[in-house]
Amino acid sequence: MISTLTLALLCAFAFLAGLVDAVVGGGGLIQLPALLVLLKGTPVPTIFGTGKVSSLMGTAAALRRYAGQVPIRWQAVGVAAGVAGIFSFLGARVVSMLPQQLLPPLVLGLLVVIAIYTFWRKDFGSIHAPRLPENREPLYGALIGLVIGFYDGFFGPGTGSFLLFAFVGLFGYDFLTASASAKLVNVATNLAALAYFAYTGHILWAVAVPMAISNIIGSTLGAHLALRHGTGFVRILFLVVVSAFIVKLSLQVFEVSLW
Repeated sequence: MISTLTLALLCAFAFLAGLVDAVVGGGGLIQLPALLVLLKGTPVPTIFGTGKVSSLMGTAAALRRYAGQVPIRWQAVGVAAGVAGIFSFLGARVVSMLPQQLLPPLVLGLLVVIAIYTFWRKDFGSIHAPRLPENREPLYGALIGLVIGFYDGFFGPGTGSFLLFAFVGLFGYDFLTASASAKLVNVATNLAALAYFAYTGHILWAVAVPMAISNIIGSTLGAHLALRHGTGFVRILFLVVVSAFIVKLSLQVFEVSLW
């Protein structure tokens, strides 16, 4: 039985996760540790499944907010979303088969490179200048969907940040357009992974529904802030979230715990 205080704390973390995730991704950095700590003893697949309900609803709310105001190149991003959904399902399927301790060191290294590059390139993501021919964007979108989709289903935290970086660095989108595009792909990955967890009964609905409502409120507010303050605001928050994720993963990799 989940206490009222525990549920209230989880909803507060879901709200904050939704707010951050709507802008730059990385909401899992906030929500997943909260679930692991506050629902201690709950099987990991159930933790993941419960969190996916909240993440999906919040991401969908942010996408709806962005869709009417930020131009999305639907052909490329749609292909990325479709492929990502398939491989997210596969990632969720193997989440209990492979040792997850193999992923944090790799993800940590990638995030360090991303943070250094973004900080060094002051103009990175400030201008929307798509650099790929339109007929090649779907191919690159499929590649992004394959890699990041599988990662999201298997591990998850940081998916939105990786998508944001990929759309800026590879496609040449500005941060605001990349953030909106990432939301569409993230909806697909969350939906596919959630389908597997729901099918296998790994969701605590009494926890997932209130968290989802909180995440939706946070995501709507986050998207509003991003649209109001523009690319510069998104870039700064992106660096803050990636830096926080680096610290958290460093503690995990070097077996230092704050929880």
